[in-house]
Amino acid sequence: MKNFILLTVITLMGFGLNAQSLDSPAGRWKTIDDETGEAKSVIEIKGANGEFTGHIAEILTGNDDAVCEKCSGKQKNAPMLGLVIIKDLKAKDDHWAGGSIMDPQKGAEYKLSVWYEDDNPDVLFVRGKHWTGLYRTQEWQRAE
Repeated sequence: MKNFILLTVITLMGFGLNAQSLDSPAGRWKTIDDETGEAKSVIEIKGANGEFTGHIAEILTGNDDAVCEKCSGKQKNAPMLGLVIIKDLKAKDDHWAGGSIMDPQKGAEYKLSVWYEDDNPDVLFVRGKHWTGLYRTQEWQRAE
């Protein structure tokens, strides 16, 4: 009986570890090129103290030595691999907002909001909004 209880607890813990959550944008996400539809990178989003940050964890285009030529400040000419592109993202109602996202191709920062739709934890909607009010929304796919 003890073995059965132990096996049940271990099994349930395994389900909990494998389950994807709609409670957080944390995880590894593939970015998709708007023009080609090809995966470009993997962004890893982590949370601490109620805030989320994200960095480029993998470059899928084969250009692992790329640097952020158009970035400003400390990130100017920094390696793309490991570059922090999401900062200060916080929970707000049924989504996350208040942070910023940097487009390393342009070196520009945008206001950021992210959310899930249709209770699908494998697609994260990521919207960068320019101060002019123009915005672009991408769908990031959960990376394995």
